[in-house]
Amino acid sequence: MLTSKPSLLLGLLLLTSQACHHALGAESPGSGVYQVRDLYATCAVAPQSSDYARAMAGCLGFIGGAVQYHDAVSDRKQLKRLICYPESATVTDGRSAFLAWAEKNAANQERMAEIAVVGLVRALAERYPCR
Repeated sequence: MLTSKPSLLLGLLLLTSQACHHALGAESPGSGVYQVRDLYATCAVAPQSSDYARAMAGCLGFIGGAVQYHDAVSDRKQLKRLICYPESATVTDGRSAFLAWAEKNAANQERMAEIAVVGLVRALAERYPCR
């Protein structure tokens, strides 16, 4: 259920980010911020890892929360959408898009040091551009 207060949604997204960040001990050294490289490490955890269920909960929760916030803000405020995904797209599809984008940008230290939601939106906008 969406709330009518965008700041509350943003707060929930940040809490999800921090929960994922702390659950897996994923923190870029000296940053104190959940970065693209941290989300990538969380979303790329192998299925055979003992951390897989926790990592997927954090990864998919982060992606779902970010997209939900994007949709709520752009729809309510009639702002330009950054991501235009088909109705058939799933959060798992979003994870695949993010992983592909992150793999392609792994050597770009500037991109990997951005806050996680920025890299996620870049990845989803590349996979699901608005025309």
